[in-house]
Amino acid sequence: MTFSLANVALVGVLGLFGIGLYGLLTIRNLIKIVVALQILVKAAVLALVAAGHVSGQVHLGQSLAVTVIVADTVVAVIGLALAVQIRRRLGTLDVQALSGLRG
Repeated sequence: MTFSLANVALVGVLGLFGIGLYGLLTIRNLIKIVVALQILVKAAVLALVAAGHVSGQVHLGQSLAVTVIVADTVVAVIGLALAVQIRRRLGTLDVQALSGLRG
C-alpha cells in the first residue's frame, strides 16, 4: 500500500478540521475558541497547499496559503486582545456567562 502526498495531505486536512471543529463546538473558554479557530484555519492552509500541489500550481497554492496565514494572524491577535479585555473588565472568559450580558 502506497501513500501519495495528496492522500497524506487529505488525511492531515481532515484530522485538523475535525480537531478544530470539535474544539469549537465543545469549548466555552474564549482563548481556547481562538485556538480552535486557528486549528481550523491551519486545515484550510494545508488544503490550499495540497490543492496547489495536486493541480500543478504550487506557487499559487503557496501564495494563497501565505495570504491566509497573514490574515489569520491578524484575526487571532485581535481576538486574543478582545479576550484579554473581556477578562479584565468582566472577570470571566466563559462564553456561557458572557452570553447573558446586555449592552
